[in-house]
Amino acid sequence: MQRTSDLNIAGAAPLVSPAVLKGRFPMTARSNRTVVESREVIKAILNLQDPRLLAIVGPCSIHDTEAALEYAGLLQELRRELEDRIYLIMRVYFEKPRTSLGWQGMILDPHLDGSSDIGEGLSVARRLLLEITAMEVPAATEMLDPIVPQYIDDLLSWAAIGARTTESQTHRNMASGLSMPVGFKNNTEGNLQTAVDAMSAALQSHSFIGIDQEGRTSVLRTRGNPHTHIILRGSRTRANYGARDLARTIGLLQSAGFPPAIMVDCSHGNSRRRPARQQAVLRSIVGKRRRGMREIIGFMLESNLRDGTQHIASDRRDLEYGVSVTDPCLGWSKTEALLRDTCEALGSATTCEAGGSSRRRKHNTQGTAFRT
Repeated sequence: MQRTSDLNIAGAAPLVSPAVLKGRFPMTARSNRTVVESREVIKAILNLQDPRLLAIVGPCSIHDTEAALEYAGLLQELRRELEDRIYLIMRVYFEKPRTSLGWQGMILDPHLDGSSDIGEGLSVARRLLLEITAMEVPAATEMLDPIVPQYIDDLLSWAAIGARTTESQTHRNMASGLSMPVGFKNNTEGNLQTAVDAMSAALQSHSFIGIDQEGRTSVLRTRGNPHTHIILRGSRTRANYGARDLARTIGLLQSAGFPPAIMVDCSHGNSRRRPARQQAVLRSIVGKRRRGMREIIGFMLESNLRDGTQHIASDRRDLEYGVSVTDPCLGWSKTEALLRDTCEALGSATTCEAGGSSRRRKHNTQGTAFRT
């Protein structure tokens, strides 16, 4: 009989189960406290009970754990100073959806060479999240592959479903079972209704095929996730953070029975992928917030240690330290100044004045196992 299955599968390699990986790299009491406390704060902000702005700030993608830890150290210094008005979460993105081809992120390709050492990628991601949350920095990521959350979701405070996957039933099902608040982006064409529909779907219970903590293929039954919100990220052709777009979004959320909580992604379509324009986007939405638009509950910034982006070199030693290998980012000095300006514009006290976080200190990674 002629073979009819796996015709295009070149090979298969087993992965350790989520339970085994968590046993190798277990959650600590400090990381647990960071995750639990930050999730509660985020829920309060989404429910309009906490007046602070939620800020998801950090690299477009993580490709260098040493640079990620340095960034986390700088962010933690700043978040302590600004926490009366801005609640900072570090963007720690390990998976990158690609429009056509390109590097797919640290979990799928931790060595940046196409070797696809996914087992090592999962290990590096978990270890890095343990380090960051031990520094009392809450972490956020985009959930792309529906199997990955079983390995790392206990260490995450917030998750996004991206513009390319908001319409996916698989990702809506997954979001209904995630343990943290989830933001849904409008799709790449700028359709807001798809994100609201995704929130409605994620609110409900679902049954779908996945893996359990032992790695067994299972039917997963979810309770539904009541802690979701919309993210406006612009479209391929236009921004959508203006007054008219915000008013329309508020109307759609209220019609669907959701609190009118809106996060604005200052990058992507809203900045035409120009890092410097993120500053203008943020100043615009902060101005609207000051004029009484409390429905704006947060923002996203793509930021790294240094400005810009770079191509992935064949020799990793040729990569410039602290520079993105995916979308271009704002450098730290500009990010810090922008966040301080934002805090002052929101009317905070002396905690927004220049201070400790301007002291650039490289986080000590001696003794860690983060060489990938």
